[in-house]
Parts: sequence; structure tokens; C-alpha cells
Amino acid sequence: MMFQNTGMGLGSNFNRRRTRESRDGSGSSGGGAIVAVSDKQTKSLLRERDSKIAALEKEVIGLKNKISTLSKEQAMNIGGQRRGKKGLTPYGNSVRVSTSKCSAKRRQLLAERARMGRNASISTKAILNSIPDEQSSKEALINRIQDMFRSPNEHVSYLKSEQFAKDLVKLNKRVRTILEDEPRCVFLQSPAYVFGDIHGNLEDLHFFSDNVWNLGMSLTAGNFVFLGDYVDRGMSCLEVVAYLLAMKLMLPQKVFLLRGNHETRDVNGWEEHYGARSFIYQCRERFGDDLGYRVWEMTNSTFDRMPLSAVIDQDIFCVHGGIPRPVSDAKVEGGRIKDILNVSKVAGINPPYEHEDDDYQQVASDCIWSDPASEDQENHSVDRRTGYGDSLRGGGAICFGHKAVTNFLEQQGFSYIMRAHEAHAEGVAVSKGARVFTVFSTSKDHNQGNNAMAGCILIDFEKMQVINRSPAYRNQYVHRRDSVSLAMLSEAEIKERVQLGLIEGGHSAEDDEDEGEFEEEEWEEFDEDDLETSREEMMGDSSADDDEEYVLDERRKSSVDPGRTTSSPPGSSHDNHDRFDAEGSGMPAKRIDFSGVDTEHRRNSKRDKRGKFDSIDEGEEDDDDEESTVNGDDMYDEENQEPGASTSMSPAMKKFQL
Repeated sequence: MMFQNTGMGLGSNFNRRRTRESRDGSGSSGGGAIVAVSDKQTKSLLRERDSKIAALEKEVIGLKNKISTLSKEQAMNIGGQRRGKKGLTPYGNSVRVSTSKCSAKRRQLLAERARMGRNASISTKAILNSIPDEQSSKEALINRIQDMFRSPNEHVSYLKSEQFAKDLVKLNKRVRTILEDEPRCVFLQSPAYVFGDIHGNLEDLHFFSDNVWNLGMSLTAGNFVFLGDYVDRGMSCLEVVAYLLAMKLMLPQKVFLLRGNHETRDVNGWEEHYGARSFIYQCRERFGDDLGYRVWEMTNSTFDRMPLSAVIDQDIFCVHGGIPRPVSDAKVEGGRIKDILNVSKVAGINPPYEHEDDDYQQVASDCIWSDPASEDQENHSVDRRTGYGDSLRGGGAICFGHKAVTNFLEQQGFSYIMRAHEAHAEGVAVSKGARVFTVFSTSKDHNQGNNAMAGCILIDFEKMQVINRSPAYRNQYVHRRDSVSLAMLSEAEIKERVQLGLIEGGHSAEDDEDEGEFEEEEWEEFDEDDLETSREEMMGDSSADDDEEYVLDERRKSSVDPGRTTSSPPGSSHDNHDRFDAEGSGMPAKRIDFSGVDTEHRRNSKRDKRGKFDSIDEGEEDDDDEESTVNGDDMYDEENQEPGASTSMSPAMKKFQL
């Protein structure tokens, strides 16, 4: 049998054997002869060896492939680790001035791109980290104010610190930009809570916080409308202003702060009249003359931007004082609301700025100063054609009678007017045929007696609900001087808390007598030259934060002269209502009867304006739940009921167990 070379392994082995045989002389002389293999055993052996060689070669090829794969994976891993550790290489581009090397030595600009070193990267990171985070800074500011409000007794050092003053300056800077974007008359929907004068009374503001928005304003349904007069008379003006501004900053579309007559420089800067209860005195006493004046001026700059009025559900007009006299033709679309909207967005009022128009300065003054006319004024001094007359306050302030109220409501298509500006022992009063509501949200500092109440009104579409503070209510924030909880405090600590308004009852009988005179005396007894002198002494170089484009014109007269008005018009609270001193008369405070309020008229007028609407089924009301505790009776009548809190609340509020 002849064997030919048919495989690489067998052929190469056979050729090597032939080469060795030829060298040994065992092969044929030609070296190219074909070897004949006839032995079967030898043939089988050769096939076995060739198969082993083929298997080994296949294994070698597999190992080579595996080595190649492992090498690639290792290279990828090493490259990934290097990139993860090294990251992007920072380069910096710079331009420098250089002088050419030629004989002319011309100056030329050279652009260079060089790799940034570690020190440069660290410096860049430090600069980026130093840029303030606006959102976190805002939240930290609001949290500090809220913590102070929740427990003022634990933040006495903060309330007298420079940090508190800086926080007030920051609050004013942020909030006044929000107020500038609001119209002079804001429009909102119910449900809405309407609050009257607060006058630096932290205790009553805490009552509303504990019982109206005890879950926080952000989690309480509805809007919050404050009608002005946040400062003066009370001892916690700075705390009240700080809290309300913080709430406005946190909830700009939910909290609305209107302007009152005490949000003007001529009134809250009258230290000679209000003494330690004036806003400017508390600023200067708390922070010193320089920083205190800066806080006072910055806050008044914010007051200058506050809206003058609000309209709820296109049906209820809210304002601090009252309705303004018309400037434009009453038949023109918009009427009085249009006049208010045309008031300058930055208005000093008392005193006015140079840029303020006289007509619209009068509109602003009427909004913050006017009062409802008394029955005697209706009969003798009110103009029967216009419905307006001179207020008992004097100084150019006006009053409005039935005719003015009717004309205003008909022209604007409204049903009610809600205002503040006058003290009432019951917290809420009605006048002008139950069309004008007066809300007063402080129970102190107005000679209304120990049984005086602080009130607010909840407007829930076609329902109005009065919420007031019972005289029996006590909270844990403000204590009397003889309270057992103060036994561990030193005299210095007690005096410090008295100055902050956290302890009351620390004044003498002589102080009580002075306070009574303080309410009744007329402002015209004050020498206006003293006011001008004191203001000139306080005026220094204007800071960079002040409004350089707005200049106060103190020589210019405003429509109302605060120096010639009385603190409160005697006998003009509302129709047939004389000032009621509950303590002096020995009579308990009475509950107001709101049966005269024509809610059916409002319901029908709303249907005419808006058509059909779906009402919320609040369930049947229990008559027993409507009993008020304003007399201090049954102050623990219900389990989990807040002691002394009035129970005259709507079913929706009872769900929160107020």
C-alpha cells in the first residue's frame, strides 16, 4: 500500500523521519522516494500519534484564545480604574501680555492652555461652596422665626441678639419684593380667615395659632387675611412682625398682610406718645440706636409696599379703616377698586413720598383711617348726598354712613365690608344694617377690661363663622407676674421678660392710671416740633439697603394728620354702641347676635353671579355645641377641649377639635 501526505501532522512527521533516514543513509539515495508501509501495527501507531498531535494543537489554540480574552479584560479593568481615579483633567485657559523677543519688543497677547494643579481645583471648589444656597438660607431663616414663636421663653437671648436684628433685615428684604408684585387690592377665594388689629400682642396671636392653624398655616385649608395694625401698644411688636413676615415669605399665595394706619412712620415712630409701647422704641431699646433705627426703617419700607385692601369671593371687601371717597367717576368700570389699584405700589402715606399723587394719597389715607359714622353723626354731620363726613378722630380723617356704604356695595357688586381699626370688647361688632363687620384680634391695651375678647371671622363661601378668645383662656407663653412658674427666675430675668412682653402684670397702679390717660388724650396736645427734632436726630446717612429712588417729603401734608387725631373716636364704635368696660361695670361680656346678618341675600347674589354650585355637606349641627363659653362657664365642658376656648365654631373646625 502506498501512503501519501494527506495531513499536516502526519505529513510533517513523515518528512522529518525521511530527513533523518536520509542523514543516516537508511533512505534512498534520491531522497524523494515514497516509503511503502505494509505493517498494520506500524500504521495504527502512526494514526494514534497523529490524533494526539491534532488534539494537542487544538488545545494550544484554545489556550491562546483564552489568554487573549483575559488580556483584554485585564486591560479594560486597568483602564477603568485609572479613569475612575483620575477623572477629567482640569485645564485652564489664560491670556497674558508678553513682549516679543525681536528688537522691536512689541507687546502681544498670548493665549495659554495649561493643566490646572490641585491647589487651583481646591480653590475653585471653595469658591463654589461659598456661593449661598438661596432655598436653604430661606428655610433656615423661617425655621429660626418659627422656633422663636413656638417657645419665646426659650429664646430670650436670641430675641435681644444682633442675629435677630439681622434676621429681621433679611425678612424685610425678601418680603418687600413679594409685596411689590401684589396689586394694591388683592383678590382671593374662600375659605379665608380674617383677622383685625394685633398691636404687638403675642399672647392673642398664639391663641389663634393654637386653635385656628394648630397644624401650621401650610396644612390648614384656606387663606389668611390680616387687616393691619401689627405694631404699637403691645410689648411684642418685633416678634409679631417677624412671625407674620416669615409666614408671608413661606406662603406668599396663602397669607395676605394689609396695611393699617400704624404701618406708617408718623404713627409707629411717635415714641413721645406711645412710650415703651411704640415700635421705634422697642427697635432702639432692643438693638441700640443705630441698628434699631435701621430695623425700624427697613420694616417701614416693607409696610410701604403692603396692599390696602382685599376682595374675597368677589363679594366681601376687606380693608383696615373703611371705604375711600371716589376719585374717578363712580359710573366708570371698576369704580373705587380701580382707584385703589391706581395707588402707588410704594406709598409712604404719613408722610407721603414725593412721587405720590394727591388724589390717590387721599384714597390710601381713607382706606387706613376712616370709621363708620355713629348714629349721632348720621343725623348731624354726615353729608346726605355723599354719605361721608368728618370723623370724630379729627385731623382730616373721615367717617362713612349708610348712604356711602349702600353706594359702594351697589357700585362694586359686593355684599359686606370687613374692617378693623376700632376696639371692641366682644372681638367682633356689626354696624350699618349688619353690612359692616369690625374685627379686633387683640384683647389688651385698649381699655376694654379683663373680659375683653380677641376675635376673627372665618368666611367659608356663604357661611361666616366668628371665632373669639374667651377671657378664661390661658396659654403657656405669657405669664402673670405672680405666676408660680416664675418662682425660679431672678429679678433680672423677670425684668428682661417683662420688656419682651412675656410677663404681664408687672406694672403699678400708677402705670394703670397713665395707661387710661394714654387712651383718652388727644394727639393735638403733642408739640409737633418735638417730633421733627427727634426724627432729625435719628436720621443718619442712608444705607445701601434703603430705597434711593423714593424720597419722603416730610414738609408735604397728607390727607390725614396723625398729630391732630385722637387715639380712638369716643362713642363711635358702631351704631348705638358706647365703649363697654366689662370689668368696671361688673357685667360679663355678652355674645354678639349675628341673626341680623342676611346670609340668604349673599347666597342668592352668589348664585346670580356664578350660577349653580356644589356645597359641601358638613353634617347636621348640634345645638348644644353652639353654646359659647365667653363668660368663663363650662370651660372644661368637653373632653380634649382647649380650656376656655369658644365653642361657637363650624363643624369643619370641630373636626380638628379646636
